[in-house]
Amino acid sequence: MNGLTTAFRDLINAPKGILTDPQEQISYATGARHDQGRAALVLRPETTAEVSAVLVCAAAQNITVIPQSGNTGLVSGSTPDDSGEQIILSLDRMNTVFDLNLRNRSVRVGAGMRLSELNARLEPHGLFFPVDLSADPMIGGMIATNTGGSRFLRYGDVRGNALSLTVVLADENGTTLTCGSDLRKNNAGVDWKHVFIGTSGAFGVVTEAVLNLEPLPRHAATALLIPTSPEHTSDILARLERMLGARLSAFEGISGAAARHALDHSPSLRNPFVGGVVPDFMIMVEASQSWDLRDGEPSLDDTLESCLAEIFEEDAALLMDALMGRPEEIWALRHALSEGVKAAGHLYAFDLSFDRGVLCDFLAFMRRDLPQHYPDLEICDFGHFGDGGVHFNLVRPAGPGDATYEAALRQHVSDICVRQFGGSFSAEHGIGRKTQTSYDRYTPDQIKQLADGLKSITSPAPLGAARFGTQS
Repeated sequence: MNGLTTAFRDLINAPKGILTDPQEQISYATGARHDQGRAALVLRPETTAEVSAVLVCAAAQNITVIPQSGNTGLVSGSTPDDSGEQIILSLDRMNTVFDLNLRNRSVRVGAGMRLSELNARLEPHGLFFPVDLSADPMIGGMIATNTGGSRFLRYGDVRGNALSLTVVLADENGTTLTCGSDLRKNNAGVDWKHVFIGTSGAFGVVTEAVLNLEPLPRHAATALLIPTSPEHTSDILARLERMLGARLSAFEGISGAAARHALDHSPSLRNPFVGGVVPDFMIMVEASQSWDLRDGEPSLDDTLESCLAEIFEEDAALLMDALMGRPEEIWALRHALSEGVKAAGHLYAFDLSFDRGVLCDFLAFMRRDLPQHYPDLEICDFGHFGDGGVHFNLVRPAGPGDATYEAALRQHVSDICVRQFGGSFSAEHGIGRKTQTSYDRYTPDQIKQLADGLKSITSPAPLGAARFGTQS
């Protein structure tokens, strides 16, 4: 191990550039959701050249490198296994690049910059990177997992907002590529940056990115809608999209169980429901606009309220109630859901997506099916219903089951999602050790063989926790 440390210390000669003490490594080797690995080393390069040198050295010794930025992922895609033989390549020191291009409405940033810092630096210019999350990830991790978030409905995911990437390959030369440019339109061949977006760092390590920016919203209006039945969700969404157009920026479904756990876990949250009684299901809606009100233009609150009144008038069977509220209070409840559910017991989390018209059918089916097979679990779902995504969270108050229990549960839910309802087992969390079995199970062999070819061309050395090909 001393020889290994010396080899890399010659490449990253900076205080805390290499972490060998297990106590210093804990936060890097521990994931956000019940996973704990062990690393041989934690390497913290500061430049693309240092990343290249590290990957050359690791490839020569056939050492698996696990790229990591914010380590906020939920599928064990950014942490090592428990062998103690893998190296963590942390990008947390790669946060100094910030090159703002106001005329192009874009920014070049380092992969280690946090989303919160990026948006704080953009705010004085009236701009932001429009991928909204409860967590505070780094840009590199957002690219690796193709993050979507709560405002996907309006702005799309990272893939739709990335203009260019700087990528280092895990090959004998540590080849550095620039994929794309500041151009928004460039149809001169294959758009290679998409090989590295959403593939969990398996094909190369992203060190910098040029990102599209959007005007910062100047006004927002929010409401909690109580439909007469969850099955009306698609109809309500279609009507709001027709009435609000591009101003509809979020449409989130929230189960009563998830909301109750959030309110119990965070007493400072205001309970907005009449008598404090939380409904079984609700929809959080946001409308926003980036311009100041013009003379005679109604406020966004008035506009949203008028839209909801029109829905009531057109079809009273759709909505039971609608509660307008301050955006910061309603978003506080939405962002508290994850921690509230996590605190309710042992969490088995699934990140699923469906055809928008099928999502509520899946949830209705699971509310009938799951108690028959797993009566010890509570369904606490919520998510981005506007784009067909749902965080299908299952809480076991009694604590975790054994490995056999978890494996059977994950296969049961994923089989129903993929094979019965045509959904995806990974809406936006990417592939890691927690989702690897599902990837292996549902991905056609032809696609895996293509991935083998891409892997051999881009990064033939062992890189990342995810496997996209046929080889383990």
